[in-house]
Amino acid sequence: MVEDFKRRFWVCLALTVPILALSPMLQMWAGVEWRFPGDVWVLTALASVVYLYGGKPFLAGARDELAERRPGMMTLVALAITVAFVYSVAVVLGLDGNLFFWETATLVDLMLVGHWVEMRSVMGASRALEELARLMPDEAHRLTASGEVEDVPTDQLRPGDTILVKASEKVPADGAVVDGRSAVNQAALTGESVPVEKGVGDELIAGSVNGSGALTVEVTKTGADAYLNQVVTLVREAQASKSRTQDLANRAAFYLTITAITVGALTFFGWWLLSDGPLAFAIERAVTVMVIACPHALGLAIPLVVAVSTAISARNGLLVRDRAAFERARDLDTLVFDKTGTLTEGRFGVTETLPAPGVAEAELLALSAAVEGGSEHPIAAGVVRSARDRGLGLPDVSDFEAITGKGVRATVGGRTVQILSPGAIEAEGVRFPDSIRASADRLGREGQTVVYVVEGDGATARPLGALALADIVRPESREAIDRLHELGLEAVMLTGDKREVADHVARQLGIDRVIAEVLPDGKSAEIQKLQREGHVVAMTGDGVNDAPALATADVGLAVGAGTDVAVETADIVLVESDPRAAVRVIALARATYRKMVQNLWWAAGYNVVAIPLAAGVLAPWGVVLSPAVGAVLMSLSTVVVAVNARRLRVD
Repeated sequence: MVEDFKRRFWVCLALTVPILALSPMLQMWAGVEWRFPGDVWVLTALASVVYLYGGKPFLAGARDELAERRPGMMTLVALAITVAFVYSVAVVLGLDGNLFFWETATLVDLMLVGHWVEMRSVMGASRALEELARLMPDEAHRLTASGEVEDVPTDQLRPGDTILVKASEKVPADGAVVDGRSAVNQAALTGESVPVEKGVGDELIAGSVNGSGALTVEVTKTGADAYLNQVVTLVREAQASKSRTQDLANRAAFYLTITAITVGALTFFGWWLLSDGPLAFAIERAVTVMVIACPHALGLAIPLVVAVSTAISARNGLLVRDRAAFERARDLDTLVFDKTGTLTEGRFGVTETLPAPGVAEAELLALSAAVEGGSEHPIAAGVVRSARDRGLGLPDVSDFEAITGKGVRATVGGRTVQILSPGAIEAEGVRFPDSIRASADRLGREGQTVVYVVEGDGATARPLGALALADIVRPESREAIDRLHELGLEAVMLTGDKREVADHVARQLGIDRVIAEVLPDGKSAEIQKLQREGHVVAMTGDGVNDAPALATADVGLAVGAGTDVAVETADIVLVESDPRAAVRVIALARATYRKMVQNLWWAAGYNVVAIPLAAGVLAPWGVVLSPAVGAVLMSLSTVVVAVNARRLRVD
């Protein structure tokens, strides 16, 4: 379509040059006379080609609009060029007046180039879909049953295939890492600027870029089920869906068209009959009104913003499934967070180390991690992970033993090291310094799990210190809550955890309200309570356990969906388990609405000023707009709307 407008424009522009040269009015203005026998018929023939060939898209569009009883932009353009052309032909056949062939030609040229530029702007707004599609590599390294590598087209991959992703290559399909470790860049897919460490068991998204390590990956999703294809489908559906603001703009565009035709007719009769002015001037005024009032800017004010916002959200891992819900997000005043897995990582980690006198923190944590390395308990995994995160080397251990109901023990460098529960410490009679016991009691009241580390056995064991563990609060959670407060929203934490644990996390993050000890089936009722208080509520959850609450909330946000973007209960899917993404949705919804309002005000304000000028209200003072100038102004107003839409950004 863009190429069609471009081709028609260049052909018509070439024909417009001789039309301008042969126009008697322009020759008079230029003080030249290039007349020859039959020149008016040559002029008519050239203008007819421009009208029929260049005006065809507008004439066909007007036919379709009138058939649907929805006159709009195409109707106005077609009416304007037809009136000018038919009047000019009538003058050639003997009617007294001036030829408007040059006006018709320049008008068609300007409308064609205007639509060409506008459509390029519209396509530019939706080009993110093409960019997403280009992220997929053409070939993949598939491993055969014998372990050999064969290069195959990406579309031949099937779930269950094993592929090799070399350093710096793009991942060809969604899958799970079965061997290797590397930092993977997912910026173009989820908006994460920092590469994400991926190891065995972690998900990979097709189109992400592998770092410096080779990865062996088992393909899990291909074709329509693949993440990228699901994203493209969601974005297309969101862009095609109509919003409440779009309905308002469509009605306004319809009434503007009727107004333009009415004002054009009144302008014609006003100048011709009431003012006893020349017929040519009256027609020129009417044509200018219909051209300048084309509701193109009004019609594109919302769709362009929708196209840009959905593309931005997709690039940032914010996938809009329900356009109306996204619009409601601008009115939110309360955001409810599920604690585990959203504000926290959903796994244990060491929050505090309490070393005994003469014992270094690093030594205490390294010894504890070495002993816990033989256990599969979540607390043990948290201790080991914390030591590795701090870059500590773990000494060799032997004689590992799990002590039922008490803890674990092992031999580390010839030393017997035990990690015991508070009850086991009491039973063994091991005495810890009062400062450690006081800190441990405080941490226990906050809902954290405390374990004690000793060297030796029985009451004579030497205290090495204590470790406090809890579900690790995400580093980005505090930033999310602060940003939420900047937007004027209340942060609520809804969790099944004990009140002490929830209050401790809330104090760390600055949460405004805590609703604790709520069973999964009770979360929906808590959302309803907030709504009855007059709040407009968004709920963040995992899309499975929190499905009823997500469905009850005014806006449901499924977090941490990974490659599973088809979460039926969510209005908006957040690919990453990052609470800042939920805040970005609200910020983007508000910014999107502001752009819509700006465009509507521009389109409406432009017409309020332009239509009277086109009608000739300032003609007594010598200010008159020609149809060509009107076409330029109309096209520029649409370009302004397009440029403003493309300036939309997500904070």
